[in-house]
Amino acid sequence: MGCVSSKQFHGDDQRGGEGKPRRRPSSNSLRRLVSYNSSKRHDHFEEEDEEGVAVSAKSSSAGRRVGNDASTARLIRKAPAPVVETVAALPDEAASVVVGVVDAEKAVAPPGNRRCVPNGVVEQEPRTGGIKSEAKPRIADVPNGVQGEHVAAGWPRWLIEVAAEAVRGWQPRKAESFEKLDKIGQGTYSSVYKARDLENGKLVALKKVRFANMDPESVRFMAREIHILRRLDHPNVVKLEGLVASRMSSSLYLVFEYMEHDLAGLAATPGIKFTEPQVKCYMQQLLSGLDHCHSRGVLHRDIKGANLLLDNNGVLKIADFGLATFFNPNQKQHLTSRVVTLWYRPPELLLGATNYGATVDLWSAGCILAELLSGKPIMPGRTEVEQLHKIFKLCGSPSEEFWANLKLSRATIFKPQHPYRRCVNDVYKDFPPPALALLDCLLAVEPENRGTANLALESEFFTTKPYACDPSSLPKYPPSKEYDAKLRDDEARRQRAAVVKGHELETGRRKQLPGPNGNNELQVL
Repeated sequence: MGCVSSKQFHGDDQRGGEGKPRRRPSSNSLRRLVSYNSSKRHDHFEEEDEEGVAVSAKSSSAGRRVGNDASTARLIRKAPAPVVETVAALPDEAASVVVGVVDAEKAVAPPGNRRCVPNGVVEQEPRTGGIKSEAKPRIADVPNGVQGEHVAAGWPRWLIEVAAEAVRGWQPRKAESFEKLDKIGQGTYSSVYKARDLENGKLVALKKVRFANMDPESVRFMAREIHILRRLDHPNVVKLEGLVASRMSSSLYLVFEYMEHDLAGLAATPGIKFTEPQVKCYMQQLLSGLDHCHSRGVLHRDIKGANLLLDNNGVLKIADFGLATFFNPNQKQHLTSRVVTLWYRPPELLLGATNYGATVDLWSAGCILAELLSGKPIMPGRTEVEQLHKIFKLCGSPSEEFWANLKLSRATIFKPQHPYRRCVNDVYKDFPPPALALLDCLLAVEPENRGTANLALESEFFTTKPYACDPSSLPKYPPSKEYDAKLRDDEARRQRAAVVKGHELETGRRKQLPGPNGNNELQVL
């Protein structure tokens, strides 16, 4: 990327490291700079002042790169473009993979001139003979760097300061180019809207992500999701089509293709019962999408029905990569165990494991398989302890080797005093034998026994009759999402509460009414 030149110093930054004033550039140099920009409009410089020069610094766990100051980059837009080293997300990056821009003020080197070396790191020029050399303005050496490119493209400063790499090469869309039609989803930090792209008339889903006080960690967290989505490209993985950003707003919209249903909402629709070929069709698409994610070094870490979207052509796509991360199966990593929705969370995460891999997604896929065949969630725990108890009761107690490999001292307090017998085959004896065999594998308590998504696709469940139906042959349903199901449930609860309240009020009024002989005493008087 670019380097930070001495032209970026301001105020106290114009002084040398030993209290000696830094020499100003020669008048000839300043004259050349003014001459270069003499043709620019006056309001261009006012815009530079509004944008500011100093940039706040953030660096990701992947490393540190240096970008140009926005105003400096635009002053030299005729300079040759730099050879940019693309920072690809490595599979072993478990945290943020976003490279930020180094703060110009914090990046001030000790006494001496600073130079840009090939790998993008700013180094200090050696001092000679204790005599401070003249600070030469090297405007021509400062290429149009990352920050300059992004500011010119229209990205807000709060985004590019910590997430420049995530949006590299993209142009932000304008909010006014979309028409919001309906709210179709709600999360803790985001909302999802059905909208129409006014440029082409296409229906899209807009995921609005809110940032509290422009917290850099929240921005970096969102940027990881963008980076992951840009790495994936598969028919069964949702596609990120664009981003909507504003310099004046603290929100960002992610633009996705619109999908009419999600699996949770569809399964909760009264009267819908999936056949075996339909279940095979959905599971085949889910495992194909997971196989692609895992082959690209991505863990989803929140597989559940609400995150499996369906269109009217029967195509299933894995969505919501907000908890996803990069992983390397050949390298030990320290990841968080506070992921995956409780009902679909594997036992090792409930016990606090931090070194795990693709098998956490396979456990969740096993829960989905049983849910589709049985018509209801199979382990709806209310707390982590209750969830563990339900898992051990259905899948049996882990082996002694499992507890030893877990290497978590606090986890032993959850070890059952009396071993549980595995009874998956007994509880679901009505499932087709090939389905039961696959379920038994995916719901293995020991992660290493769950296999891989690719092996699951080769199981007898998919290679024996009745085969998976073609997605296009699936029934066409009215749009239904988990959010709609929740709204229906909330409305039903309100109606029940209104009926109960009305009954109580009616009972109270009856008690207050006088009886048929209530006025007898008055008549006597």
